[in-house]
Amino acid sequence: MPTHQETKHLPFSADQMYALVADVENYPKFLPWNAAARIRSRTYMGDHELMLADLVISFKVFREKFGSRVKLYPEERRIDTEYLDGPFRYMKSWWKFTPAEDGGCDIEFFVDFEFKNAILQGVIGMVFNDAMQRIVRAFERRAQELYG
Repeated sequence: MPTHQETKHLPFSADQMYALVADVENYPKFLPWNAAARIRSRTYMGDHELMLADLVISFKVFREKFGSRVKLYPEERRIDTEYLDGPFRYMKSWWKFTPAEDGGCDIEFFVDFEFKNAILQGVIGMVFNDAMQRIVRAFERRAQELYG
């Protein structure tokens, strides 16, 4: 199914961008189509934190809640997400934040998913790349608001 991978250089530190993406509770404040976020649990596993989170996605007439397993690796500045339950057949994504010499950072973002609902998959498929780019831009704007 559709995948999206993007690499960008931003003028914010890798630690700042990692903290912004790891702050799932605040996604509804700035992410398009994100109506709600709830953290089910947090478990510290030594080298990473395991977070179980629910997000509510609202797109046109569709409103769906899904759960995900988020692995936060602060030392590596990496965030891996896997699907738990909800409207997807599968979903996985990851973020990597690499410090750059100019004090900013290089961000890598990858997402791959498929909805169970063929109609919803078709609707998303038509706007998928634009939607993913809008999400990345929303994180950029939020970083500017917080750190700019």
